Amino acid sequence: MQIQDAVASRHSIRAFLPTPVDPEAIRKVLTLAARAPSGGNLQPWHIDVVTGDALAGLRAQMRRNLMEGREPEPTEYDIYPPHLRSPWRDRRFQVGEAMYARLGIPREDKAARRRWFANNFDFFGAPMALFCSVDRSMGPPQWSDLGMYLQTVMLLLRGEGLDSCAQECWAIYPVTIGKAIELPPERMLFCGMAIGHRNREHPVNGLVSDRAPVEEWLRFRGA
Repeated sequence: MQIQDAVASRHSIRAFLPTPVDPEAIRKVLTLAARAPSGGNLQPWHIDVVTGDALAGLRAQMRRNLMEGREPEPTEYDIYPPHLRSPWRDRRFQVGEAMYARLGIPREDKAARRRWFANNFDFFGAPMALFCSVDRSMGPPQWSDLGMYLQTVMLLLRGEGLDSCAQECWAIYPVTIGKAIELPPERMLFCGMAIGHRNREHPVNGLVSDRAPVEEWLRFRGA
């Protein structure tokens, strides 16, 4: 696959087929992705892949948490700024409304929206997941390295005919995930990622989020 095609065809998949994923293909992807840029070559990412019985156990734990109405755990970082302003607040709102429109869930049906959101914690049915963590001594520049690594992973997955959904929602369960993957205390959970084959029949996967016009964010100087 050409890199342009990988970029254009990658988007967040929220309904996966149960088709198994070859662990060796994922090992190849994760290894090659480590060529992603990293300031000072620190390579601050730590990756835990979860599949098979381990994934089934985590899914069962999350179902119990949700069924028992357990409160989310204290987050260790702000997923979004506490006072998100326009235009960023508007973009977040619009993509959420576009998704629920495709699902036929109106804004006033809060219960149905909560049920759909719970699919995050089932990895949208994906047969494989990963978690990315980072040493607590790392700062914002190293967190940007995590993003470059994970983006490289997601593009390489497209080259393998696979799809993904990066999931910062797992940041609201750092204790649960920390126990599940035996995260050492000096490391902080950043995010999860669902990995598998997209269900092309599911309407949610037809959602491709808008991008702001280039005139809003691009400037050339001296050209």
